[in-house]
Amino acid sequence: MGLRVLKFGGTSVGDVEKIKNVSRRLIEAVDAGDEVVAVVSAMGKTTDELVGLTKGITTKPSPRELDMLLTTGEQVTTALLSMAIQEAGYDSVSLTGWQAGIKTETFHGNARILDIDSKRMNQHLAEGKIVIVAGFQGLTDTTDIATLGRGGSDTTAVAIAAALKADRCEIYTDVDGVYTTDPRYVNAARKLSTISYDEMLELANLGAGVLHPRAVEFAKNYNILLEVRSSFTNEPGTLIEEVASMEQNLVVRGLAFESNVTKITISGLPNEITTLPTLFSSLASNGINVDVIIQSTSEKNTTSISFSIETASLELTLDVLNRIKVKLPYNNIFHESDLAKVSIVGSGMISNPGVAAQMFEVLSEHGIEIKMVSTSEIKVSTIVPQDKMIYAIESLHDQFQLDERKPVEQV
Repeated sequence: MGLRVLKFGGTSVGDVEKIKNVSRRLIEAVDAGDEVVAVVSAMGKTTDELVGLTKGITTKPSPRELDMLLTTGEQVTTALLSMAIQEAGYDSVSLTGWQAGIKTETFHGNARILDIDSKRMNQHLAEGKIVIVAGFQGLTDTTDIATLGRGGSDTTAVAIAAALKADRCEIYTDVDGVYTTDPRYVNAARKLSTISYDEMLELANLGAGVLHPRAVEFAKNYNILLEVRSSFTNEPGTLIEEVASMEQNLVVRGLAFESNVTKITISGLPNEITTLPTLFSSLASNGINVDVIIQSTSEKNTTSISFSIETASLELTLDVLNRIKVKLPYNNIFHESDLAKVSIVGSGMISNPGVAAQMFEVLSEHGIEIKMVSTSEIKVSTIVPQDKMIYAIESLHDQFQLDERKPVEQV
């Protein structure tokens, strides 16, 4: 017997029958003697449909009003799921994010959770109720509704698990676990039984969509046992914990990739101590997320800086760079789109030198040009042509033997 927090994504609650299926799963947990909190997303493509409605009104909706609109999707799901549970003869209650005590920073569209007052949830649990909480939302200190950004329901679930000191948090989705890479693109991808917080955090930040990075961060910080499972089967999923079993003693545990990347190069910048902070603080203040960064210095006391961004941010980036030229003079700006980021991740890389070289050799042998490189202790990322992205992933997946099934060794 314990306290479990179960999160169900949009595909898991996509219609009434799926909502009934979720209610049965929650009831099974209660019958097994557990206390249960469920966190749910909006049904299917509801969020996208709500965004689409705004386009008939305005091309630039107020962030506050957009949050007010989008949070209704999760509220529909909570009410329907609670009704399904009650119809089966069990007691339940649906709560919005703010009714559940979730307090966020005042930043519409991508707010962070600051605190959770769990008093009301604990009271309902003590009364024997299944508690259903709307994910993706909270309340600011000015009592405005704020959303947590795409994937925010994952973060809601893990944060609630931390606040309630739950025994585990289970993320239910349309895949049955965390794979070595996206199985929709690489047939040889296989499910991992375990993965460490650090490895999962790198994969999530690098484009693996199975979990939101903030959710993994919360789980690591509060040591929450996290499991990714399928909503449609009872098969075991992937456990995410502090120290994962080293399946196959693999140095590389997973691969991630992101498309629609653009490389920006600024030449002739002054080689001064204030150049980097001026440049990147200007980009950050405009909400531009910069990824891989490379700097090179010339003999004329100038420097060139290259960095990668999402292609969707290109127009805004160029606008910001044009505006700051007065205080940060430069010669030219070059940009190259139709690029992708391909990354390898594995905690075993720390004690195994030469992994990066092996990656570069594989890409070179397959005629894949490397535009930029970024590394950390447990990952290597390369920027490559977008039309070679899947070919690169397949080649690396094969090279690092991620599709070979061998006995799991515990370390």
